[in-house]
Amino acid sequence: MSLSGLDLNLVLSLRALLEERNVTRAGQRVGLSQPAMSAALARLRRHFDDDLLSRAGKHYELTALGLALLDRTSTACDLLERVFSSRADFAPGSEEHEFTVLTSDYALTVFGAELTRTVHAEAPGVRLRFQQTPTDVTEDPATLLSTADGLLMPHGIISGFPAVELFTDRWAFLVAEANDEVGDQLTMDDLARLPWVVYQRAYDAPAARQLSMLGVDPRVEIFADSFQALPFLVAGTRRIALVQQRLAELLSGVAAVRLMEPPYGAVPLHEALWWHPVHTHDAAHIWLRETAARVGAELAASQPGRITAVAPR
Repeated sequence: MSLSGLDLNLVLSLRALLEERNVTRAGQRVGLSQPAMSAALARLRRHFDDDLLSRAGKHYELTALGLALLDRTSTACDLLERVFSSRADFAPGSEEHEFTVLTSDYALTVFGAELTRTVHAEAPGVRLRFQQTPTDVTEDPATLLSTADGLLMPHGIISGFPAVELFTDRWAFLVAEANDEVGDQLTMDDLARLPWVVYQRAYDAPAARQLSMLGVDPRVEIFADSFQALPFLVAGTRRIALVQQRLAELLSGVAAVRLMEPPYGAVPLHEALWWHPVHTHDAAHIWLRETAARVGAELAASQPGRITAVAPR
């Protein structure tokens, strides 16, 4: 349908009705009287040819379509707010602004910490809100990106959206210091034989997906939502874990583990900042991207070197 024939105020009413499930409270939320909100609900019901809210005793419940529209309406309102809050100019030294960035704890630790120091020095009124990237990021990345200012994620997981390159990293494996089943060098047999700890899912990283083409099917024992937890989940066990070398070096000494070179040519990680196209010409967002690119370039100048093998104790 054409947006020209749609009253966009109904989007706000729809969101309030679906979230409040009460005509009076929904009206109070958006500044409409109870009769005006009832009229809005009637228009919405005619538009969707669905009740949206159905009475169940003294309360209202969402219909199947109402449930489907709940998240979509929230996302649409968030996106509209971002569209109409766009700026033609942005002065970082004097502006107050908040950016929301989706990230893993890896990117937050390795890159986000450096970004916050630069932002603090150059834009004291700017706030950065970091949120954990959900596990279903690949299912509907457009909707996810519409709810935030950016997503820190390496290439090879999503595509089709604008991105700015940040830095590269190498992959390494973690094994327990006392794991005498692994010698000075990790082997493909070790990867197939030993139990794994993985971040969220076994094949999220391209370097992990390579293993299936090499005939190795990781025997995953533990799934974790934190890269920083991997050393502790490996220490004192037979387990192994694939981890980014920059993070592993930052965490060096926090757990009794050894850092080992992959026994295959693991593709490097290329970290990027992704965003929804709606932000492309926004002055504040342009500043965020340029600042992130500058911080990323400084980080990229210090490439991690090859890992020195350490014999098990």
